[in-house]
Amino acid sequence: MKCPFCGAPDTQVIDSRVSEDGESIRRRRRCAACSKRFTTYETAELRMPQVVKQNGTREEFERDKVRVSFMRALHKRPVPTERVEEAIDRILQKVLGLGERELSSRQIGEMVMEELYRLDKVAYIRFASVYRSFEDVNDFRDAIRDLGEQTS
Repeated sequence: MKCPFCGAPDTQVIDSRVSEDGESIRRRRRCAACSKRFTTYETAELRMPQVVKQNGTREEFERDKVRVSFMRALHKRPVPTERVEEAIDRILQKVLGLGERELSSRQIGEMVMEELYRLDKVAYIRFASVYRSFEDVNDFRDAIRDLGEQTS
């Protein structure tokens, strides 16, 4: 690490400590050239993949967009916020675990449907009706029938 005071490339780590939250490491350093001391922080950089929309455009993955999808589907449903946040966290872990640079919006939608299925069946049907573009009441009937077969 380069010294911020004199620009010398040689610095020594004097002390390292993990932060209270465990998310970073604080390092005290001393410059070999000018002997000045300074602090650096080391954190993990997690890069979320780009989302490839159905029309081919790409955008950054946004946790808030996933949250909005959940909230719309769960509107006036008796699901605690902490369970929703846990579901969103599981989706983020899956996305990071894939290790891909790009992910289709369809894959994310499937992950949301999987989590909604676990949280609330009505919300699952609501989301599926928009996500899968239900055309008529028969599509709803089929989805509800499939839901009944999966829970049996």
